[in-house]
Amino acid sequence: MRIAISAENQNGMDSIVSHHFGRCPAYILLDVEGDQVKSIHGVDNPYFEHHTPGMVPDFINSQGANVMISGGMGWKAIEFFQQYGIQVATGASGTVGETLQRYLSGELNGAEPCNDHEGGHNHQDDCGE
Repeated sequence: MRIAISAENQNGMDSIVSHHFGRCPAYILLDVEGDQVKSIHGVDNPYFEHHTPGMVPDFINSQGANVMISGGMGWKAIEFFQQYGIQVATGASGTVGETLQRYLSGELNGAEPCNDHEGGHNHQDDCGE
């Protein structure tokens, strides 16, 4: 299983999880079998400066992710991930390592859109796409 986590930097398991899904600087990709991490690598977010809805979920899909974890995410992004069959978990914080352990233990699961999901989305909040 490949897990993508939105991150503020590319420091592997010590990377800080980004609360802003679509406008985070990087993603940490973790290949996991059971509870064992087999590989870790970071990729820059090619849409960090600007994106339209669907671009970032398409990029994460192209990276082969089965799961996307972030601090927050808008409802449109959640819908795009669902269309790709990618599981989404929001509410993450701390480091990538801490977030991964919370996800693998079942403590972190499911996605709730950010607070701005009703009236359209803007990038003044921390929800992401």
